[in-house]
Amino acid sequence: MNLILIGMNHKTAPVEIRERLSIACNEGFNPLDEIKAIPGVGEALYLSTCNRVEILARTQEGHPYAEERLKDLIFRHGNLGEEDMARCLYVYRDSAAIRHLFRVAASLDSLIMGEPQILGQVKEAYRLAVDHQAAGIILNKLLHRAFRVAKRIRTETGIASHAVSVSYAAVELAKKIFGTLKGKKVLLIGAGEMSELAARHLIKHGGDQIFVANRTHERAIQMAADFQGVPVDFDDIGESLREVDIVISSTGATGYILTYDMIAAVLKRRKNRLLFLIDIAVPRDIDPRAGDIDNVYLYNMDNLQDIADDNMQIRRGEAEKGELIVAAEADRYIEWFNTLAVVPTIVSLKEKAVGIINLELERSSGWLRNLRNEDREAVEIMANAIANKILHDPVTCLKEESQEGSALAYVAAIRRLFRLDGARDND
Repeated sequence: MNLILIGMNHKTAPVEIRERLSIACNEGFNPLDEIKAIPGVGEALYLSTCNRVEILARTQEGHPYAEERLKDLIFRHGNLGEEDMARCLYVYRDSAAIRHLFRVAASLDSLIMGEPQILGQVKEAYRLAVDHQAAGIILNKLLHRAFRVAKRIRTETGIASHAVSVSYAAVELAKKIFGTLKGKKVLLIGAGEMSELAARHLIKHGGDQIFVANRTHERAIQMAADFQGVPVDFDDIGESLREVDIVISSTGATGYILTYDMIAAVLKRRKNRLLFLIDIAVPRDIDPRAGDIDNVYLYNMDNLQDIADDNMQIRRGEAEKGELIVAAEADRYIEWFNTLAVVPTIVSLKEKAVGIINLELERSSGWLRNLRNEDREAVEIMANAIANKILHDPVTCLKEESQEGSALAYVAAIRRLFRLDGARDND
């Protein structure tokens, strides 16, 4: 098979090494051109993301140094040494390389298992390989099989159905509490990165309007503009609570921004409409006793992290189902690959049979002309049927042996017995 996959990822290489490789990749050099120029490399795929760099190649017999040159390419462009190579690099061959590629495409090998971005990155790497004429029949079939595996795992398992980031866990909770986020209004208190990310998720899933309050009002104006929202004076937060449905608080305050009494008073004026409070500040911005108020749902950083961790455990359980799909699909690809060794012989065998039939029909053309058209067609059909029945057992044997990886001896015997390599038959 001669497939080899060489790379490093978040599991094997620290971020400073992955950064160097990522920077090198963005400096304009074309890795596929260099990879194709390595003697013995027939087909290749180059995958580079923030968490992995991998080369998948099919090498040719008689080029023992192709693997070392592929390794050297990775480390030369990352300005890495032999110690880094020994510590960070992994190498997979043949069936192990196939399974690894399938796991990568299906996000079973991702930092956040079940994330969807990696499949798009693999597809883009394949597109570049096709554009640079670096993908042939073997990689074409392999990558399309990888895309099939990713789709099966996403649809047949629950690997992507549970939120595993704190910000997204907040969105999932809000959807459970309100049923729908359509038309819901959100108040951001503070301009932290995590609260901003949660707000973006809320809007993406139907949230209506964003209000932003920050001690530095200019920052509130700036962030509100990013969301096409409304800036709020920090001293007017209490009034804003009357209008909104969801509050995300992430400030650097040392005391509570939202007190129990403030929230209890607002609830009366809201006529007890549901209020969802997300406190992702450390120390906390919202008095934890507010969670005891009827129609108030309060979650802090630890609550959300616990949900995310529990969901990751669920994803790991679903990943076990995904691994079974990977194994089955890898076996199917290997079966297809093994048949390639016998296909030329089967084609030659059938071509020889057709040639013999045509020759004998030509020799018999004198008396065949005396037959009606339908009778001549019947003779030709019968001749082809006899040839197919004679060839059925040898062809079936070749296909069966190819699945076991032991067809070479049978290929040699059949090519010799049927003289498929140029020897002429006696007339």
